[in-house]
Amino acid sequence: MFEINGIVYANEFSESIKIIDAKVTDRLMMLLTFSTGEKRVFDATVLDGPAFGPLANDTVFKNFKIVHGVLTWMDEEIDCAHEYMYEHSFAYEEMFV
Repeated sequence: MFEINGIVYANEFSESIKIIDAKVTDRLMMLLTFSTGEKRVFDATVLDGPAFGPLANDTVFKNFKIVHGVLTWMDEEIDCAHEYMYEHSFAYEEMFV
């Protein structure tokens, strides 16, 4: 149990996971680094619907920024929840040669 701003919550407190770095690796593919230190591969083809349509343009997709731990595009007109991106991504293991 924990309290924030005078509200008592029954579950355990956990910090929200955030994106701290992102790199485009291929068409609609990104390598995301989360606040936990984990690196994960995200395939943006899972983002469907008209709101995400502009991301099909490589120039738009590559022109992202991270705002408060959230990946955004087009001056923050398009964004995707960091929790969703974490849940729909795959662990990435760096290989050292």
